[in-house]
Amino acid sequence: MSTATATLTHTAALARLAHALADPTRAGVLLALREAPAQPSGLAESLGVSRQVMSNQLACLRGCGLVKAVPDGRRTWYRLADEHLAPALDELLRVVLYVEPDCCTGDSCTCS
Repeated sequence: MSTATATLTHTAALARLAHALADPTRAGVLLALREAPAQPSGLAESLGVSRQVMSNQLACLRGCGLVKAVPDGRRTWYRLADEHLAPALDELLRVVLYVEPDCCTGDSCTCS
């Protein structure tokens, strides 16, 4: 693989992860699944969202290749798709950033 191809691949992978982490519900799902597999209803309850919202967010995370659905009879469990994700998320949590108190609140970012 050429350096240019590797860079494009890495860029796409980081963009997928950033997209997932950009939404508080998706970020919460990833953080919860780093601890243990979970069912959609439990995730929805613990994150305070409806089952429909959770279904949509899990579909997005599946589409990004970050989580996998594991059928178990009539139920479905979700887990992180790759064993490297949990330690990567742990490392991201260790990163400390200074953020302006009024910057990036809600849906807008006013940092300059």
